[in-house]
Amino acid sequence: MNEQNIQKRMNQLVDLLNQYNYEYYVLDNPSVEDAEYDNLIMELQELENKYPQYQKEDSPTKKVGAFLKTDLATIVHKNPMMSLGDVFNIEELKDFDSKIHKIVDHYTYVTELKIDGIASSVHYENGLFTLGATRGNGVTGENITKNMLMIESLPKILSKKITIEVRGEVYMKKSILEMVNQKRRSEGLGVFANPRNAAGGSLRQLDEKITKERQLDQFSYTIVNPENYGVQSQLEALNYLKELGFSVNPYFKHCQDIDEVIKAIAEYDQLRKNLDYATDGVVIKVNEFALYDAIGYTVKVPKWAIAYKFPAEIVTTQLKDIIFTVGRTGKIIPNAVLDPVYIAGTVVARATLNNEDFITSRDIRVGDYVRVRKAGEIIPEVVDVDLSRRKLDLKPFKMLKYCPKCGSPIIKDGSDVLYFCKNPECGGRILEGIIHFASRPAMDIEGLGAKQIEQLYTMGYLTDATDIYLLKDYEKELLALDRFGQKKVANLLEAIEKSKENPLDKFIFGLGIRFIGAKAAKTLAKHYHSIRELKDATYEELLALDDFGEIMANSIVSYFQNEKHIELINKFIAYGLNPTSEVEENSLLFNGLSFVLTGTLPTLTREEASSLIEKHGGKTSSSVSKNTSYVLVGEAAGSKLAKAQSLGIKIINEEEFKQMLGK
Repeated sequence: MNEQNIQKRMNQLVDLLNQYNYEYYVLDNPSVEDAEYDNLIMELQELENKYPQYQKEDSPTKKVGAFLKTDLATIVHKNPMMSLGDVFNIEELKDFDSKIHKIVDHYTYVTELKIDGIASSVHYENGLFTLGATRGNGVTGENITKNMLMIESLPKILSKKITIEVRGEVYMKKSILEMVNQKRRSEGLGVFANPRNAAGGSLRQLDEKITKERQLDQFSYTIVNPENYGVQSQLEALNYLKELGFSVNPYFKHCQDIDEVIKAIAEYDQLRKNLDYATDGVVIKVNEFALYDAIGYTVKVPKWAIAYKFPAEIVTTQLKDIIFTVGRTGKIIPNAVLDPVYIAGTVVARATLNNEDFITSRDIRVGDYVRVRKAGEIIPEVVDVDLSRRKLDLKPFKMLKYCPKCGSPIIKDGSDVLYFCKNPECGGRILEGIIHFASRPAMDIEGLGAKQIEQLYTMGYLTDATDIYLLKDYEKELLALDRFGQKKVANLLEAIEKSKENPLDKFIFGLGIRFIGAKAAKTLAKHYHSIRELKDATYEELLALDDFGEIMANSIVSYFQNEKHIELINKFIAYGLNPTSEVEENSLLFNGLSFVLTGTLPTLTREEASSLIEKHGGKTSSSVSKNTSYVLVGEAAGSKLAKAQSLGIKIINEEEFKQMLGK
């Protein structure tokens, strides 16, 4: 055998063995017997020993699955993954087109359904899948290679041996979501709100076998540096992706002008209602890549593409009942019980009715056919009544007079529309208070969700939030409960013990003091270094704090004047939970200064930088204004940087920020 044939055989063996490795280690579905694989790997090893000059970089003799780069926690996108601007009506879409027309004369569009999923980037080397990542912040993404390998519709070996980066959208089918949620309900777990949340949660699993069970899919839609492959338009890119083996959404259209785009949008709006995956709009791109640089980019988005968002979907269904829940502050909330209906990606059986005035002003009655939508595409709400379908015998709505949980009279408290149960012993209030205390924004006790708390409350193990810290004394009893296995109980007790180390602000927020949110809790923890100090705070002291008004100051004073609350806090302290906060020696370094953060900092997270600013007496804000003192800028800074420059505000980087701190 001459050397040319030897090299050809070695290359053939590498390709075969890499494919067999993928089938064995990833798909759990080998196409050859172990003996045949062993013979081939030994043949390759012998040839490589004799002819090392022909050994390939991706040879399986170096490392099984060497083409996988799964050791990375995060990756930096060499080409940032930009987001798209949004338009919400045809006039805005025409305005987008007119701006392009002022720059270039001859262009066409490609329209594609906007899949409601998780943006992803996949990399291939010599046709082999090597890396999968999330969009992240556009510059830095999460390495999800192992989990991307579990997506059957994503090719692992391309039809051509090329090195390429392809971007797309990972999604979960509606039918799969229903199966996943059904299983989670049977296991006593919370359900996913919509397919996008389900896809995101599935992609970030530490155990890729769970991802595989979730049966995710992927549509690919763009190529990075398409000119390297002779691809000159979006239409060519989509067809090239299909040629390589990628799954491409079949409903893309080539439109000659904006009028054809508008016509296509109307067709998409009807089409999407019968699809087994969620869509929230249409992506419109100039087809010709050569025009992109001329049309240009803003700091955040390309000017040659836009996302048209579909109007909020409104559906009609029957109102079966109106029920009332009690919040942790005693607020009585009316809720609609609906004949289940599919809206914007999820099955909706409940919707908010806001308050008594909302119901009476629309004359909403049990038995009516009501129109329902998702406010902000998230919270289901009743819009109005279809009076043409009303039956004559339906009774007008009447507000409750007594708490649905404890039977105490309900009253309007400082509001013309909201009713409250003022009974501090109300079971509904106590239960919601425990749920709030254990929630992620508060004490973040993993494994103690609403359903678990309700079960433990009903069985008498929890009578208030302090009882959480006595659950360790009932380990045997917990193990006997439904859906409380040994590992789950062990993890729960560990999480409870760990929560004792939480900072003071999380504890203050967890107490559920009315009008005191997470930000206000941080302000309090900065000025009062223990819960005992806060207990003794005067109304005048509180009123002097930044962003504190009379209502908040009054609420805190009233809370600590209640003997039941003092008793609760003393029990927390007795059970080993007494967080404190420390004063920085130079805590006034940034006193009176306001910072805005934008972009990705080299070593600090946004939360770490914000914490340093607040510890040293400064404030952070989400928007730039003339009152901003500094804008702290990192990589891929957005429009905030441009606004700061236009206002002449001081711009600093992380190194300058650390110099200010004396580090």
